Amino acid sequence: MNSREAIPVTVLGGSLGAGKTTLLNHLLTNAGDHDIAVLVNDMGSVNVDAELVADESELTVGGGVTELSNGCICCELQDDLETAVVRLARERSFDHLVVEASGVSRPGPVARLFVTSRAAARYDVAGLVTVVDARLFADTFVGGNPERTVAEDSDGTIQPLSDLLVEQVESADLVVLNKRDLVTDDEIAEVRDVITALRPSIDVVETTHGTVDVDHLLSDLHDPDAPVGWRAVLEAEAEEGEHDGHGDDHDDHDHDDSHGHGNEHGHDHDHSVVSHAEETYGITSFVYRRRAPLDPDGAEAVLGDLPESVVRSKGSLWIAGAEDVRYTYSQAGPSAYVTASGPWIASLPEFEQDTYRRNHPEIDWHDEYGDKRTELVFIGREIDEAALVEALDEHLLEPGATVVDQRYPVDAGEEFALAEPEGDR
Repeated sequence: MNSREAIPVTVLGGSLGAGKTTLLNHLLTNAGDHDIAVLVNDMGSVNVDAELVADESELTVGGGVTELSNGCICCELQDDLETAVVRLARERSFDHLVVEASGVSRPGPVARLFVTSRAAARYDVAGLVTVVDARLFADTFVGGNPERTVAEDSDGTIQPLSDLLVEQVESADLVVLNKRDLVTDDEIAEVRDVITALRPSIDVVETTHGTVDVDHLLSDLHDPDAPVGWRAVLEAEAEEGEHDGHGDDHDDHDHDDSHGHGNEHGHDHDHSVVSHAEETYGITSFVYRRRAPLDPDGAEAVLGDLPESVVRSKGSLWIAGAEDVRYTYSQAGPSAYVTASGPWIASLPEFEQDTYRRNHPEIDWHDEYGDKRTELVFIGREIDEAALVEALDEHLLEPGATVVDQRYPVDAGEEFALAEPEGDR
């Protein structure tokens, strides 16, 4: 191999117990002409996965298998990962690197390291492969009985498992639906529907014991521009508005015109409309957009207790009482969070607003409220859209309304849980 050629990298992710190590051993056993180096990340101080990979292959820990232990390579071990992969490329000759991330790693940040760090000079990302435990995914998102609802990080903090499963799917180029034998045909169809809604046009392979075609697994799968479901819904809605000739500006329409729910708040400014994305794969989706702030308690009551029919929702919140702060809302299954994302552009000094708008002419801007809005995408099965819209509309307030007991964070990056699993159940 020409030493100046970039080495392709396949990042292998998935939840604990999904079958990543089994798939990796299958890959190594059937590698054929592929000369593979492996880096295994384990959360414990003893890298059990690295030993299992070495035991099942002709590689050895320290030989063909490199280990990073006692931390997660998508966060606290990123510097170690960068150092390890650069050293690998310098000291060994191989034609493909496979990184098995720990069960709590998010593959997106791992892949970005091979694009933005000094590792980018030696590597190219070939693909992000997520191994999904079909039984666990069905239990979590399609009406099963989940035994595990949380995942524990190396520092002992708890995160909802549903969050992790969604993020691992949304960043994938290939989803390996493992443990196919543990779900029915109807369940696997529903699981595929949800996965496709989270990551449209995703390549999905079903297997029982990680037996995936090696050439396909190591092929050039990566598409950094592949759509994520919630973002695709927003873009489709925006295009629909453009084709209709009205876009998002409805200054001549009041709340009563746009939805027919009545205008009990008396707003005559833009609330926009709820738009539909085309129903595909058995999943429905819609966008809720309003040019008015939500009462914080009301937002928490509705968005922290969404019906089970809502699998995924995400977007921006305009919260009364902290109207200069743009909040990002994210829900996956039973968990929901609000994060302070910094100020609205409309809250910045006028010269900064003007500069930003010149550099971003595509920004959705209202003459009176600027970029302030609540804009949420909901994805799920048979969502009662009218009921959800009505519930949110009941908590709309006038801009500038006085709100007491403001509990939402105001510093960028701070997070507030609206709903999260309390532990194993």
